[in-house]
Amino acid sequence: MKLPGLIDVHVHLRTPGGEHKEDFRTGSAAALAGGFTTLLAMPNTQPPLVNYPNWHIAQTRAMNESLCDIFMFAGASAEHVDALPALAQAAPALKIYLNETYGPLRVEGADTLRQIFLAWPEQKPIAVHAEEEMLEVVIAMAARYHRKVHICHVSRKSEIERIADAKRSGLDITCEVTPHHLFLTEADALRLGPLGDMRPRLASQADVDALWQHVDSTIDCIASDHAPHTLAEKGVSDNIGLEPEVAQDYAPLPHPGAALQAAPPPGVPGLESTLSLLLTAAAEGRLSYERIITLLYDNPRRIYHLPAQPDTWIEVDKDAQYTFPEHPLYTKCGWSPFEGHRMTGRLRKVVLKGTEVFNDGQILST
Repeated sequence: MKLPGLIDVHVHLRTPGGEHKEDFRTGSAAALAGGFTTLLAMPNTQPPLVNYPNWHIAQTRAMNESLCDIFMFAGASAEHVDALPALAQAAPALKIYLNETYGPLRVEGADTLRQIFLAWPEQKPIAVHAEEEMLEVVIAMAARYHRKVHICHVSRKSEIERIADAKRSGLDITCEVTPHHLFLTEADALRLGPLGDMRPRLASQADVDALWQHVDSTIDCIASDHAPHTLAEKGVSDNIGLEPEVAQDYAPLPHPGAALQAAPPPGVPGLESTLSLLLTAAAEGRLSYERIITLLYDNPRRIYHLPAQPDTWIEVDKDAQYTFPEHPLYTKCGWSPFEGHRMTGRLRKVVLKGTEVFNDGQILST
């Protein structure tokens, strides 16, 4: 089965400042191994991408070092509101963090949020990490200032229902859901320990069921929120398998920065498991293959006004059955919360702009 080169609108590639976790080369290799040929990368790096010089350096590195197309978000902060007009001339979208996250960016206070909304052009989207009460604030701001707002990694029944209400009222609001919030619950968080810790946290089965009820309607995109950390940073032994049946045996280890970090950092990798999980769901009748294209290509490209990639496509064997992963992961962190899961549907080939770059588990780009 042939699909277009897929788009992941929410990844953390840890560059600059966190290259020991991931870099543009390894992150883009993981993308190709997952069927993604375009990535939108988050700005909560070190330094954060809150002004044009920092953004330009990161975007230039992405263009020079990656194996696929990468576009960097601009970041919002209270101290750099005046930098937003210049950033808006180059960056495809703005990211605002309003809830607990990993990294240096978080916006607090309705007045600061209002200033940011007014400083960003109406025609460009604003992506927001806004959970529970903060989601209500963002929806109100979107209505008042007529802004295109994209809600990231929705995880709860109350949130997806509120977004559905906002859409019915005519607001220009879109949203994404991650595979880990569709396929894992708070019970898995207990089983996986630090390898199941992310933001937003995994929720209840009722929340997961509600997300699935909206996957053909309210949900616009599925995005991995690929957020790699090393096993040492997670406080997990790197010589223990990640299969579900042995996950409870994970052993904490000391790691660099442990004295400064009260808990392991939240976040899980997802670029290489997203498509496999959705193909498995399609094989089980939970969504259609056509809907996968809408969620991973059509809507992401429309929402973020992304350019076309000529002669770019992927080939999948929708009937292949295997245990994930079939080959060593390309992400630098080297682990996945889905290791050991049975999958139906395998990526066979990726062609990017006329060049075959992936074939049966092997990255062919250099």
